[in-house]
Amino acid sequence: MIWPLDKVWARQLLSLAVFLACWEALARGGVLDPFYAPPPSEVAHVLITVFADGTIWPHLQATFTAALLGLAFGLLIGIVLGFMGALVPFIAELLEPVMILLNAIPRVILAPLFVIWLGIGLGSKVALAFVLVAVLIFFAVYGGIREVDRRLVERVRTLGGGRWVLLREVYLPSVTAWVMGNLKVAVGFAFTGAVVGEFVASSRGLGYLLSFAQSTYNAALMLALVLMIMAFVLLLFVLAGHLERRLLRWRYR
Repeated sequence: MIWPLDKVWARQLLSLAVFLACWEALARGGVLDPFYAPPPSEVAHVLITVFADGTIWPHLQATFTAALLGLAFGLLIGIVLGFMGALVPFIAELLEPVMILLNAIPRVILAPLFVIWLGIGLGSKVALAFVLVAVLIFFAVYGGIREVDRRLVERVRTLGGGRWVLLREVYLPSVTAWVMGNLKVAVGFAFTGAVVGEFVASSRGLGYLLSFAQSTYNAALMLALVLMIMAFVLLLFVLAGHLERRLLRWRYR
């Protein structure tokens, strides 16, 4: 007989339940100041309220739009630039220093600059999410192609395979594995860019609500928003994991 606690997920859920119960008891007993650490029941009440009265939906739409657009553009441009940099030495000489520089600095510091250039609307949030994702994916593709076994490339060429055969049969499978391996990180980066951009300057979005909660010292709303962002990112992680297993079936056989 297999007891429920023999499962990893069951032990994780039990640990979470114990943690929340202790937090609730400490807050209700006055050990934790509810002003700074409101009990989980109050956080849950805030979550239910913002969904029930509908105030959260425009903000969710704004954040998801910015994050998903930044993710899509970042994946596309990062893959294209990664291929060009890895296959054309002249382009690599131009791109690699710029990408290394962008990767070396905390890219979220570009948020105020994008606000100056593009305003407080959607464009500045998409731009920040795009930069975060594009640099990550560029190095994934660039490194993936450069890590391809040169002996395999030479064998394909010896058998008469041209550039297109190499691209289709060698480089694309390798790049797909590297991109899918970094997709979960890219999803997190896209939401980071969107939320940070909204936090800096915006009129709506989850980042805007976080800024509002901070300015009004509303810890319950802030915790509710953090949990909401975590839940949505975890959901996208699960979807990315399913996509990875579908595209890389040969790895899981």
